Amino acid sequence: MSVSDPRHQVPLRRLLEVRHRRGKPHIYSEEQISRLMAEAAQLKSRTGIKALTLETLLGLLAATGLRPGEAAALEIGDVDLKGQLLIIRESKFGKSRQVPIHSSTVAALNRYARERDQIFRPPGCSSFLVSDCGTASDLGTVRKWFCKISRACGLREKVQGHRCGRGPRLQDLRHTFATRRLVEWYQAGCDVALQMPKLATYLWHSSVGCTYWYIEAVPELLELATDFQLTPKHGGRP
Repeated sequence: MSVSDPRHQVPLRRLLEVRHRRGKPHIYSEEQISRLMAEAAQLKSRTGIKALTLETLLGLLAATGLRPGEAAALEIGDVDLKGQLLIIRESKFGKSRQVPIHSSTVAALNRYARERDQIFRPPGCSSFLVSDCGTASDLGTVRKWFCKISRACGLREKVQGHRCGRGPRLQDLRHTFATRRLVEWYQAGCDVALQMPKLATYLWHSSVGCTYWYIEAVPELLELATDFQLTPKHGGRP
């Protein structure tokens, strides 16, 4: 408006207080996820469970889009491998839900459970993903492990001391899951507006609007969405 009429002023960037500012998510490539999992598998620990737990956690987050805290909180009884379901209890908004999982994810979780039970007999706790001591995984510790392998993969800059520095996060695997699904729908010519409630429900978003944020946050998605709307065969206006 300022360009068309100089009487309009451009407000200062920080004129209005913004209580919550979303950072730009990092969208992992398949190659980056594979590198992270391979690096996680090389971690050394007393029992060997550290490498197994982090590798499995990364794969689970990439395959399901769970929040890191939801995955870390899973108990053995919440993982129904025969029914191919995960039960997420009292997560965000204090509600529980069931999350269907792919057969390849079931196979990976089966492998983890077998190796975990061989290391810790009897189990030290009811948690599905455990620490090097056989206790429940501490998400803060897991994030430190993740920072270490991220630096090894070149995804984070090395910093002095024990600080993690800035770079891609575990939470970004959730963003990557959602983004890939949206990209696949647009590329397949699907009506994303009709599909979006499914993704919002699976991700357990409070509203479809929260899921639409991914389109704005990722340039590739925004371009696909724009092209889709401008294509006459999809009902858009040229």
